Amino acid sequence: MASAHSLFQNPAPVPASKLTGLTASTVDFYPGLSISSFNNMLMMMMMMASAHSLFQNPAPVAASKLTGLTGLTASTVGFYPDMDSGNDTETHNTSSESVASASLLPLPPSSFGKRKPSRKPSMVWDHYEKIENSDPNNPRCKCKYCGVDYACNSKYGTSTLLNHLNHHCKKYPYRVQDKKQKILTFRPQNESDGSNLFAVGFNKEACRLACAKMIILDELPFSFVEGRGFRIFCSVACPKFDPPSRRTIVRDIYALYLDGKLQLKNTFSLNFQRISLTTDTWTSIQNINYMSLTAHYIDSNWMLHKRILNFCVIPNHKGKTIGKLIGNCLYEWGIKRVFTITVDNAFANNVAIEYIKRKLNNWKGCVLDSDHLHMRCCAHIVNLIVSEGLREAHDSIASIHNAVRYVRSSPAILQKFKEYAA
Repeated sequence: MASAHSLFQNPAPVPASKLTGLTASTVDFYPGLSISSFNNMLMMMMMMASAHSLFQNPAPVAASKLTGLTGLTASTVGFYPDMDSGNDTETHNTSSESVASASLLPLPPSSFGKRKPSRKPSMVWDHYEKIENSDPNNPRCKCKYCGVDYACNSKYGTSTLLNHLNHHCKKYPYRVQDKKQKILTFRPQNESDGSNLFAVGFNKEACRLACAKMIILDELPFSFVEGRGFRIFCSVACPKFDPPSRRTIVRDIYALYLDGKLQLKNTFSLNFQRISLTTDTWTSIQNINYMSLTAHYIDSNWMLHKRILNFCVIPNHKGKTIGKLIGNCLYEWGIKRVFTITVDNAFANNVAIEYIKRKLNNWKGCVLDSDHLHMRCCAHIVNLIVSEGLREAHDSIASIHNAVRYVRSSPAILQKFKEYAA
């Protein structure tokens, strides 16, 4: 310690170039130290490391005795927990371990000796696997799809393996083919077509459109496209097609609805045909009122069509509410030439028809001032007649119903009934 103290009295300068790995930011880490003071402290650490025996029984030194350390401030002394700046003499009762840890300064991390990160492996190794028990001097790998093996020495690169996937492997599902290349396929034959053999190519947009139509026609849930079975089927039947998510299929279906609505509005506005409407209201088991509005029309080829114009929630079953909702729907679709409106025999529908008559007469789109606009539903009338007639035979029907319910109450009774009936 005395030799170290003498060094602080006449410090030997150490050039900055000898401080390997130390920069200006490292010196700035210790507040209140200049370059010369930092060199002196570094030499002190080296002397203390060589005199390891002195660390076992260190002699206490007061901070005021270190007169040779220029640049030391209160913050610098506070950095060492065993030093006191207020008294010239102090007693240390700490163990040798704590003194040694307080005397050694933490060295800054060195930027030398770091290993350079290796380059990512090629994507071809996702489609190849190395052959076990092969010659280490001449390793080989095989394709996961067709099983063809190639040399896979690192000095040869992976261009041969990539060329096999893109041009030679017939079972590789992600190979980029010529967009002009077509595939012969059979389609349902129409009367106007001479043959049902067609040449088609892959089209991602057409596949998504067909998927959206499948959800609509088969009344499938939107989550069907995320099912595991459907995705396995698509990976085998059409590997190029990536099935969309349910949120994507919802957007596709809504876009399909907007396109169909625009085409239907153009049909109504360009052909000038008259349209017959049918409507009905009902209450669901959740006590929610619904109303539907359906349009019936004949196109230029004398083909009868039926389209649902509106299916919505209605506040109540009042006639004025129904009439306003029908009028708003007709205005939205641009329909002014209405031929008839078919409803059931409810009294509220009479009020709704009167409201629609006044609306259509203002638009000047009715026949004979809407005198024959109101058409009563024949099926509803027949249903009322049959229900009234069944009331006369209610007791007989109830007895038959109870007998059938008893026979089907258990498998044993049903089996017994079949034995007697045979």
